[in-house]
Amino acid sequence: MGFSQALNVAWWRDAVIYQIYPRSFADCNGDGIGDLGGIVEKLDHVARLGVDGIWLSPFFTSPMADFGYDVANYREVDPEYGTLADFDALIARAHVLGLKVIIDMVWGHTSDRHPWFLDGRVSRRAPHADWYVWAEPRPDGTPPNNWLSVFGGGAWSWEPRRRQYYLHPFLASQPKLNLANPEVMAALLEVAAFWLDRGVDGFRLDAVDFFLHDAALRDNPARAVAEVPVKPYHMQHHLYDLGGGAILGVLEQIRTVTDRYPGVMTIAEVGSETTDIHSIERVGRYCAGSRGVHAAYSLSQMKSTGDAAAIRAAIAEVERFLPTGHMVWAFSNHDVARVVSRWGDGTAAAAKLFMALLLSMRGGIFVYQGEELGLPQAEVPRERLRDPYGLNYWPDFKGRDGSRTPMPWRHDARHAGFSTAAETWLPVPPAHQALAVDRQDGDPGSVLHACRELLALRKSHPALRHGTLMLQETGGSLIAFERRHESERLHCAFNLSAEPLELAVPAGERLPVSGFAPQIAGSNLRLPGYGVVFTRLSGH
Repeated sequence: MGFSQALNVAWWRDAVIYQIYPRSFADCNGDGIGDLGGIVEKLDHVARLGVDGIWLSPFFTSPMADFGYDVANYREVDPEYGTLADFDALIARAHVLGLKVIIDMVWGHTSDRHPWFLDGRVSRRAPHADWYVWAEPRPDGTPPNNWLSVFGGGAWSWEPRRRQYYLHPFLASQPKLNLANPEVMAALLEVAAFWLDRGVDGFRLDAVDFFLHDAALRDNPARAVAEVPVKPYHMQHHLYDLGGGAILGVLEQIRTVTDRYPGVMTIAEVGSETTDIHSIERVGRYCAGSRGVHAAYSLSQMKSTGDAAAIRAAIAEVERFLPTGHMVWAFSNHDVARVVSRWGDGTAAAAKLFMALLLSMRGGIFVYQGEELGLPQAEVPRERLRDPYGLNYWPDFKGRDGSRTPMPWRHDARHAGFSTAAETWLPVPPAHQALAVDRQDGDPGSVLHACRELLALRKSHPALRHGTLMLQETGGSLIAFERRHESERLHCAFNLSAEPLELAVPAGERLPVSGFAPQIAGSNLRLPGYGVVFTRLSGH
């Protein structure tokens, strides 16, 4: 289907979007860092999977303290990644291939190198003096409250020229924007229009929970913990440093701009922090009617234990709070350990199982680069770590670099074909080299082949793509539900254990999927470890 044919104002509701982390996808200029040109060269691989679009993590001008999530210029491409002309070429190629393009918008904070902050930190009378969150010290000179940074330490830093503290929920070099200031919102909405005019199809909004906060700057209450965790951030209930219901007003302003562009959508990232409102309820709040974002995904699912009981609970919660949709499901991304290692045993069988489950969910889907290859989490040596989050908490928490290592393209090439440089920004693990695209491409038993087949299955069965979901009561390692759309009914069953199990499945036609071969066991089916069975049911 061509790009113009695929245009649908609700295309996002059940779309599968492939996340690209530009720094690690493909390097076309040989400097060891992925770039926009490399993405263009490898887009055919993405299109062959059968996905509907791509999400690009930040590629804007940045000092790379947080590798692009610290933006110094929202309207320029960082020279490490290319130029605006390279971005235009990427948009053009993606659209020729029928792929939508979603880009990351980091609007809760900027880099401390951004001109707005450089101006505002000098004086309380500067033109951008109120563009960030500033506060007076307490009478004893300490910060205004007890809020903590996600990345470690306090969330306030002192600026001697202003005699004030500024707020930073992440790194000290990521000052928080004051989105309550109409001038700030106006500037960000101009940024949105700039990229929409260049042809992007939507935005993924980073860390939406942090857009606003309690205006009175009240202390967060303590959270009872059995023992002191490696991250003190988890010792608080984050009732006041996160914005709550007022954030919908910010999202409504963003919607006024995106609604001027037919078919454009917005997806919010919802965190897993301990607030007064659970993450799935916050998804519903942020997607309210025609005011909020079109869809959202929650980090709480990715950070769960991942056993069958936890996933069943997550599905039930989504069905309870989001019966009309708006949910985007993701099992992996650049911020969490890869799913095949985090929830599975690192094998190809586990990778296929989790891909089958993911692509059977109701709603939109994010697939992270390398997930289609079954890449396990990488072990990055301490001396090669780059992620400030990991460096602050090592060795108990090794950060996010293990999910950000370069994409392996060729099993017999230097750095797995990612780059011709002497050294890449993160190393390519030998285990990943053996799972390279070229090795899996023609192998009918590979994870890559299964991913393509499962994506084709989702597209060819309206029940999987558009249907309702009815979760069945099961126990142990079994997850089962029925997807239904008009006259089509599909029973989907998944064994999340490496051990086989037996289950009763209603009579019907078994849909053939390579690598999943349930066996008859009397009146039941016997699912092998990490087995899956899809059954088309007869009747209504």
